[in-house]
Amino acid sequence: MSRHVRVLKMQQFKQLIALFRGLCIKGLTPNGSLPLPSWLSEADVKYYTSKYQQKGFTGPLNYYRALDLTWELTAPWTGAQVKVPTKFIVGDMDLTYNSPGVKDFIHNGGFKKFVPNLEVVVMKGVGHFINEEKARDISAHIYSFIKKF
Repeated sequence: MSRHVRVLKMQQFKQLIALFRGLCIKGLTPNGSLPLPSWLSEADVKYYTSKYQQKGFTGPLNYYRALDLTWELTAPWTGAQVKVPTKFIVGDMDLTYNSPGVKDFIHNGGFKKFVPNLEVVVMKGVGHFINEEKARDISAHIYSFIKKF
C-alpha cells in the first residue's frame, strides 16, 4: 500500500469537514451531499480542495506520523506545569471534546493539575473550527483575556 495520501475529491473533503465537526455522516442528504455550515462557503471548499489537489494531505497528516518523535522531544517537560494564565476555549460539539475521558479531564481537575491558572470556556453549539464558526465570540474571549493584563 502506498504511503502517500490520495488527493481528496470535493465530496470527500465535505465528509472530512463533517467528521471534524462531530457530525454523523448519516446526516448527508439523499443525493449524498453535505449541506455546508453557515461559516463555510462553496468558494472556501473549492479553494481548500484545489490546494489539497495540488499538494495532497501529507503535510497535515505528518503531525500524526510524528507523534512518537514529538513525545521523545517533549519528554523533558513531562509533568511540568504551565504557570501562566491560560484560557482554553472548546466547542461542545467538538469531536475531541466528546472523546472518552476528555470532559472529565477538563472539568474535574485533571487539566488544572497541569495548568493551575486555567480558565475553561465551553461554547454551546460549536464544533472544532471555533474561530470560523463563532469568530466574533472568539475575538471577544481573546480580547477580554488579554485585557486583564
